Amino acid sequence: MRNEIRRNGIRSRIRAGIKSPRLPALLLGSALAFSAAVHVPATAQTQLPPMEQLLSGVVEIKTYINPDARTTENLGRERRGSGIVIDSSGLILTIGYLMVEAHAAEVKTNDGRKITADILGYDHDTGFGLLKATSPLKVRPFQIGKSGELKEKEPVLAASFGGAAGLAPAVVVARREFAAGWEYIVDQAIFTAPAHNEWSGAALINRDGKLVGVGSLIVGNASGKNDGLAGNMYVPIDLLTPILADLIADGRVQGPARPWLGITTEEVRGKLFVGRVTPGGPAEKAGLKKGDIITGVNGKPATSLAAFYRQIWASGAAGVTVPVDIIGDAGSRRVEVKSINRLDHLRLKSTL
Repeated sequence: MRNEIRRNGIRSRIRAGIKSPRLPALLLGSALAFSAAVHVPATAQTQLPPMEQLLSGVVEIKTYINPDARTTENLGRERRGSGIVIDSSGLILTIGYLMVEAHAAEVKTNDGRKITADILGYDHDTGFGLLKATSPLKVRPFQIGKSGELKEKEPVLAASFGGAAGLAPAVVVARREFAAGWEYIVDQAIFTAPAHNEWSGAALINRDGKLVGVGSLIVGNASGKNDGLAGNMYVPIDLLTPILADLIADGRVQGPARPWLGITTEEVRGKLFVGRVTPGGPAEKAGLKKGDIITGVNGKPATSLAAFYRQIWASGAAGVTVPVDIIGDAGSRRVEVKSINRLDHLRLKSTL
């Protein structure tokens, strides 16, 4: 995860020159034309042109992380990215890794105003995070669209903080499952190209000027066809609606949580390698080590990263013991890992 979200590493790759075929001229041309044709619903903020009204709802967020946080090694003590204002009370949606384990946050609007924000909620399964400004933002909140209606080859807009300077036309190049090494899957993730370099928490906007996705990653294989097309992965906004009330009220989703093992897994040539074991996590306590090869769960072969996670989650709710089959230094064996709720491992501290 660290290599995908740290900007310094990505920017050095960009400087070196990412080998990426250009989007077909017809698609790129339609995306550029699309940026001038997006419909912006009427608002009372008549002092700004329509597009500036729309972009006022994308703000800059800075977060300050608890000193003893579990995520500082990978994500740092101070984080910066975009947030998306989604209601008139100052509720701000972002990508969760920008604010998980934060003790304080600051919001900066496009006209330069700085406002403190409370840490509201985080959901590991979707990757969404919520904050709330402590005083009125005086910006236009985004209307929530329907990400399920997005199709491949459809033009969209990517918007990060900074107004027009953070706006970029793009094209949806894939709608597919995304599985990441940190025990994370997004069904029907939205992949766009060309890549937007300020992707963290960026708003993905459809032709009606509505929010349809939240920026999560920059990827080197956006199309999923191994053609070297660089782009971004967005978390679909449709995943927010079922959990929003819980995040606002309780800071987390209520009900049984998925079992979490605390390993970072890498899929290489059809094999699953343990790339990292979370210190103090369930996998470390059970004896899993970096370099172990995962072959399955309870005798059922793990044929891919996504299949491995689904086998874990099918074992039961957080707290269940998951029998993980591995090949390690001592040969083939089964490791009984007593899972936990990921949120119970994090050092979360609300500012409310």
